[in-house]
Amino acid sequence: MSNHENHHYNKQLQPYANKLRKQMTKAEACLWKYVLRAGNLNGFYFRRQRPVLNYIADFMCKELMLIIEVDGISHQWDGAAEKDATRQKKLEEAGFTVLRFDDAQILNNIAYVHVYLLDWIEKHK
Repeated sequence: MSNHENHHYNKQLQPYANKLRKQMTKAEACLWKYVLRAGNLNGFYFRRQRPVLNYIADFMCKELMLIIEVDGISHQWDGAAEKDATRQKKLEEAGFTVLRFDDAQILNNIAYVHVYLLDWIEKHK
């Protein structure tokens, strides 16, 4: 199976991904529980903490080639914006669309995030 057919899955990062899955942030847990879990988003299936290329995507839908990133406080540290931009560029070069939401958007207005994702899916499926 080629890397593209496997959606650029990186098996070497799996142990780290498993650890992150067990330690999700509050915003990640809310997005998972109320929006993405069990096909709640128009029947599309998302994976949590998915190893892709040399990164771990917060959430990924293979069918949509969509990655959803939740930006917490660590994304405000020095150098984080540059790392995020590089990561996003490489993921997009691999064929993914990357949508980013910050913790506050998810925790304070999850209904907006849900509607935004439904609208995005309707336009891109």
